[in-house]
Amino acid sequence: MTARSLSLFALALVAACSSNPAVSTPDAAAAPDAAATPDAIATDATAADATAGGGFTATPYVTAAPERVFSEAEMVLAPGRDYRAVIETDAGRITVDLYETQTPLTVNSFVFLALHHFFDGLAFHRVLDGFVAQGGDPNTAADNRRAWGTGGPGYQFDTESVGGLTFDGAGVLGMARAASRTTNGSQFFITLAATPTLNGQYTVFGRVTDGLDVLARIARNENAMTPPATPTRMTRVTIEERAR
Repeated sequence: MTARSLSLFALALVAACSSNPAVSTPDAAAAPDAAATPDAIATDATAADATAGGGFTATPYVTAAPERVFSEAEMVLAPGRDYRAVIETDAGRITVDLYETQTPLTVNSFVFLALHHFFDGLAFHRVLDGFVAQGGDPNTAADNRRAWGTGGPGYQFDTESVGGLTFDGAGVLGMARAASRTTNGSQFFITLAATPTLNGQYTVFGRVTDGLDVLARIARNENAMTPPATPTRMTRVTIEERAR
């Protein structure tokens, strides 16, 4: 694997969670924290709005079929709009509030890719209990598992670290990257527990507002180095928006 492999890199991660060889050992602080609560300043939409509709409407797709190679992410976010993502998986539906005001670069890229059906059919290829469920690698659309965890959209961008946005419990949406902070691409992760050792090192760009129960049903790795035998896949990612 090369340094461009888009996995959760060192600093706080188990060796199985990065294709880069320079990684640390498991961190005891990454155990589930049942008492963790959502970060109050990081909420663009309430859980009640997410489950009740909240005035959101679906953003039209740009393409009819998946496109997965780009030179850059075009600007697709509109001023004054609030965004969320509905991730349909074969384990259930997950709704995620996106932090477009705090992390606009990351949210714009995620929305841009979703509107091109980029994530449709891709697997959660690295899923470890008490840590994260990682997906978004276009290589998981193919059967060559040795390449899983190394792919991206064809462009990279910088990490957006924002004070007050932390990995403080299950359901936090973050960006995966390689060693350099400028290697964010398409791979993302959803925390399965509080992972404070990731704070400040990886972009927090959303939080699950509905479907936390689905996280328990996402297929886990066979072992630390082996993807799930039958991985959970995203069948469709829909972007929804409303006036802020």
